Amino acid sequence: MGHTDGMIWLYRLLFLPGLVFALPYYLLRMWRRGGYRKDFQHRFGRFQRLPAPTENTQRVWLQAVSVGEVLAVGPLIDALQKFGDLEIVLTTTTSTGYAEARKRYADKVLCVGIFPLDFVLFSKAAWRRIQPDAIILTESELWPEHLRCARKAGKPAFLVNARMSDRSFGRYLKLRPLAAWLFGQLDHIYAASSLDQERLIALGARTETTVCAGSIKLDVAIDPLLSATERTGLRLELGFSEASFVLLGSSTWPGEEAILLEAQRQLIDQGVDCRLLLVPRHAERSPELRRLLEQQELSWYQRSTGDVVPRDLKIHLADTTGELTRLTQAADLAFVGKSVEPNKGGQTPIEAAGLGVPILMGPNMTNFKLIVAGLVRCGAADVVEDAEALKARITSLQQDAELRASMGALGRDWHRKNRGSSQRIAEGIRTDLMFERDED
Repeated sequence: MGHTDGMIWLYRLLFLPGLVFALPYYLLRMWRRGGYRKDFQHRFGRFQRLPAPTENTQRVWLQAVSVGEVLAVGPLIDALQKFGDLEIVLTTTTSTGYAEARKRYADKVLCVGIFPLDFVLFSKAAWRRIQPDAIILTESELWPEHLRCARKAGKPAFLVNARMSDRSFGRYLKLRPLAAWLFGQLDHIYAASSLDQERLIALGARTETTVCAGSIKLDVAIDPLLSATERTGLRLELGFSEASFVLLGSSTWPGEEAILLEAQRQLIDQGVDCRLLLVPRHAERSPELRRLLEQQELSWYQRSTGDVVPRDLKIHLADTTGELTRLTQAADLAFVGKSVEPNKGGQTPIEAAGLGVPILMGPNMTNFKLIVAGLVRCGAADVVEDAEALKARITSLQQDAELRASMGALGRDWHRKNRGSSQRIAEGIRTDLMFERDED
């Protein structure tokens, strides 16, 4: 048995007990969260049977895990389809990602589906029905059975927007043989940054086929982009006044909302008309956040209830999905979540930068190291060390409207200058596919 066969059998031996024991919990959890019943059979590889690609057309199977990745691959889909000889099957893993993919791309791609559980029988079934000529994975999502099917079929596999966080890098270093085997299944890796590229190569990715292409998330069109009048209307819709100072908690995680509430309280005590817009990363944290808001005296509103928004509101809890782009445009200052202890990794600051909103972040933005470094270097964002420093910096920036305007303009400029990776990646993939066609 060869090294490759040994690794896949080891994976199967480890995966099967997990599948048997965890599947009931997995199914129950998905049922409770809702939205998973539609096309649930896709998770077991039971897609609709697609006809084979027509002559001189190649089929690409693109997998995007959840809503964030579904949004990010839009420019890549557009860039690939400009060639006119590629058809795309798009799959996603989460129910929210699937709903967003159907809404955005149903008329752009050949088919939208749900990615199968990575078990040999389910992967093989999906491959028989989809019949791809190539597969594209995103960020750090590597599925051994899916990659094994590509290798057995002789079809190229690509990883785009490839990222390697501090945490993932540390884990892979302890499992170097597995890492080298996984990355060895990929024909081309397009890293999101030079740091990601270096780490991937250190883990066994091939130097000659691992390139830094930049982040495709920078290419996502900002939609909707509000005019000044629409921005004022949004503030009124949220229950805020036109002249108030609006502090945004963007994709916040546990503990961070409490810090922002304290910062708001400090500003109000200083005579500032400060309003707080909280957009938690996970809407299912609503009960926890309701309890937090009930413990303080300022007026607040929960967006998911759909009730009439009261006037002169102090805190708006936007516990909904898919609204962050629009809501960000109501803010004078944004704090990007998952960045203050005990949270680690960070959420993306790209959107706020592109919208021209000045940004504050905690020290734990390890998932976006080079992006954060670029934003800080150009003056669009500040990184603070802890909760106390965050509250102090919020106060100082509230008092300096000129500096906030400058930070916002610099963020927009940084965003504009760093776009274009989707087109570069699409051209690289097309070149590889043309070579494969010529070889056949």
